[in-house]
Amino acid sequence: MTVGEKVGQLNLVTAGQIVTGPSGSGDVLANIRAGNVGGVFNIWGRESVAAMQRAAVEESRLGAPLFFGLDVLHGFRTIFPVPLAEAGAFDPYLWEETARAAAEEAAAEGIDLTFAPMLDVCRDPRWGRIVEGAGEDPLVAAKFAQAKIRGFQGSGLSSRVAIAATGKHFCGGGAAQAGRDYAAVDMSDRELHETYLPPFAAAVAAGCAAIMPAFNSLAGIPLTAHGALINGWLREKHGFDGVVISDYTAIVELVQHGVAADEVEAAALALKAGVDMDMVSGCYLRLPEALSRGLVAEADIDAAVRRVLALKEKLGLLVDPTLRLTPARSPHKRWNELALDAARRSVVLLTNRGVLPLAANIRRLAVIGPLADASAEMLGPWSAAGDPAKAVTTLHALRAAWTQGELLHHRGVDIESDDASGIDAARALCATADVVVLCLGESAGMSGEAASRAMPGLPGRQRELAEAVLSAGPPVVLVLSAGRPLMVANLIEQAAAVVASWQLGDRAGDAIADLLLGRINPSGRLAVTWPREIGQIPIHYAQRSTGRPPQSTDPFTSKYLDAPNDPLFPFGHGLSFASVSLKNLRATPAEFDEGAPVRIEIDVSNNGKVATEETIFLFLHDIVASVARPMMELKEWTKVTLQPGETRTVFFLLDGKHFEFLDRTLVPVVEAGDFEVMVGVNADSNSALRTRIRLPAAAISARDRSDRISSIQG
Repeated sequence: MTVGEKVGQLNLVTAGQIVTGPSGSGDVLANIRAGNVGGVFNIWGRESVAAMQRAAVEESRLGAPLFFGLDVLHGFRTIFPVPLAEAGAFDPYLWEETARAAAEEAAAEGIDLTFAPMLDVCRDPRWGRIVEGAGEDPLVAAKFAQAKIRGFQGSGLSSRVAIAATGKHFCGGGAAQAGRDYAAVDMSDRELHETYLPPFAAAVAAGCAAIMPAFNSLAGIPLTAHGALINGWLREKHGFDGVVISDYTAIVELVQHGVAADEVEAAALALKAGVDMDMVSGCYLRLPEALSRGLVAEADIDAAVRRVLALKEKLGLLVDPTLRLTPARSPHKRWNELALDAARRSVVLLTNRGVLPLAANIRRLAVIGPLADASAEMLGPWSAAGDPAKAVTTLHALRAAWTQGELLHHRGVDIESDDASGIDAARALCATADVVVLCLGESAGMSGEAASRAMPGLPGRQRELAEAVLSAGPPVVLVLSAGRPLMVANLIEQAAAVVASWQLGDRAGDAIADLLLGRINPSGRLAVTWPREIGQIPIHYAQRSTGRPPQSTDPFTSKYLDAPNDPLFPFGHGLSFASVSLKNLRATPAEFDEGAPVRIEIDVSNNGKVATEETIFLFLHDIVASVARPMMELKEWTKVTLQPGETRTVFFLLDGKHFEFLDRTLVPVVEAGDFEVMVGVNADSNSALRTRIRLPAAAISARDRSDRISSIQG
């Protein structure tokens, strides 16, 4: 291979079938024939992909095949719930199944690699990309990562129905300052290693084929040039041997970051840091100049090329460049049913004051709002090759299912416009109804990349519509369609019931209608804390205590003057139509022995009249440690299905890893002492059942104890 051909293998270009960034890649076919392209993304379809692959294999001197990539985040043609919603199912098997379906669909149209899963932990709903990840907890994100990678990659990348997964964005993008996409990140090393890196460690352990660095800088170092994290933490410490792919034009943006003087320096910085492929910016085509200026060595280029070619070999492309194009395959019939199951299990019932499920004696049902019949908005961002015309809306589903009386409909207002002329008519219609279903929220484009919101409430004139409808008289069921928690606490408190419908994909309306009519018992839970006010952001459950915890009688404690500390809804919150109680929490043995796990058991009862699926969370608190630990840390969760009147005992097994934390030097340790065990249906510590486990000092050597005392003393 010539140096130019080597560099060409490191160049990833966009074909422009969809737009996912600020610039294009020029004449893609000409560049492929010239040997200047290693991979193409944003194109699919048998004929289009085959034409480009022929140009690479038959018309370039080297004849190396391309790989084809796409952002397949929550479905390809069949669209499943957005990741933030699907995370609320707390079911790794479901997460894996939807990724498997998406992989089979995408592979059938020539896609070899997806830029997913997104593993950014996020505790700030202003950030638009919160919708693309699994929420606020690193354990949930880690299990989500592993499930999605298993689903995408299957039993091996050489299978024609498998696609390579890309863990992104490495790392910390969810902590961008003020929730602004692409903004700088500055955090402690402890926060980085305890919260933001664990999902990527899990991804590497699961065999993730590729990693994508984040756009942002971390403590002043752009991730695209962060050798300590890419070459150090990722490759050397965790043994990642896959391909590192830059984000869209991120390498040339090193100039704007202020760490490179020109494109050549930017290319050299990224390559030396361990980035193998340049997405769109074209900077790596300048690597021959960087080589001549002594900024890189040819060995650096060779190392990156070997990793790219190794990925193509694993994908089976070196043997059969058209592996994923033959033979043609029909969509699996169950994928549409899987989309419905995923939507049903992702929708969250936030409040219910007895109005749901809708009673059989209701005769006039009003369906109001701009999200009642907005099929495209049901898909959410990054809907790949999804067809908005296929998406079932709430209005469509209720019209098909509501047979007991009259269904009334009025849009009221648009999602974002300033036109309020329909509010009076909508209110008048509501006044004649028995119950109102009010469908409000965001458009799909208000979530995802470049969709940060300083004020994540209801856009346009929707709040005025809501206030008018709530004053009309009948009970109101508020259905919120959005890619983030919305700050509408006063409306939530006024409504008779509130449903977080998120953006549920093709079968969104069916899932919502099934919940409203009682055809399903909702089981979705929040994977993220829901704030009351914008001023509480960033907010999450796993906070450390302070020396002055809040006390209502003492002004000199950690609290607000104008709002409570508590969120509107805690992590894990979600109601059902059943009544579940927990009792008899016990630990066996109560004193931990490293030779055997501790068995935590709890009795779970369904005191209601309908079957239910409940998620049970186990949290730990290390009461006294050399480093102050969060008041609650999620260590495990399980799901249990209960028939009416049934009681079942669920259990968790805790071993040494569950008690481990990073000491003052960020080395994993287990220290002697008492641990509080909290088990509940969400992260509300006041409602959890509690017991204690002791780790005896005998398990810790004398030297370790003295080191701990020394570290406390500084």
